[in-house]
Amino acid sequence: MNQPINKVKELRHRTSAGVLNCKQALEEANGDIDKAIEVLRKKGITKAAKKAERTTSAGLVDAYIHPGERLGVLIEVNVETDFVARNQEFRRFVRDLSLQVAAADPVAIDRDGVPVEIIEREKRIYKEQVSQSGKPARIAEKIIQGKLEKFYADVCLLEQPFVKTPGKTVGDYLKEQIAKFGENIRIKRFVRFKVGE
Repeated sequence: MNQPINKVKELRHRTSAGVLNCKQALEEANGDIDKAIEVLRKKGITKAAKKAERTTSAGLVDAYIHPGERLGVLIEVNVETDFVARNQEFRRFVRDLSLQVAAADPVAIDRDGVPVEIIEREKRIYKEQVSQSGKPARIAEKIIQGKLEKFYADVCLLEQPFVKTPGKTVGDYLKEQIAKFGENIRIKRFVRFKVGE
């Protein structure tokens, strides 16, 4: 059963859980928001949102070089303690993020990191495309907004489908790790190198 977008938005606002997690929780709870919050809490997903403000002063930098040595990634992921930073599961998580950056070529970690000039360029392109379609202004604006949302899902690391589990986003995967380790985790920065670019 498909959940109404306003319920998904409200649940996301109240819990800071990912969109996919909210949809799944609402389906399990038959559309009841309070029950959906319980479902998310049982899965440990809402705990991640509460930890988001805690300081991350430990962590690690991972380097990934793709076979053929024509593509490489450096990524810094921070966590609260060295204890977690040295954990093999945390290291696997950081390696997964390196692989994601190598495979999906994000522009930024989240929407705030996308340069304004790139967003403005995309809006101009979408407006030009829509103006040629002859749609009414109200509908045209919704089409442009929809295209912009798709653009963010393509270029923002946290909004991209996770390459190893496409049914969830990288942001959802991050929240699962925060819940698992019981500490805030922050993707600080990354850089992707490709020969010839």
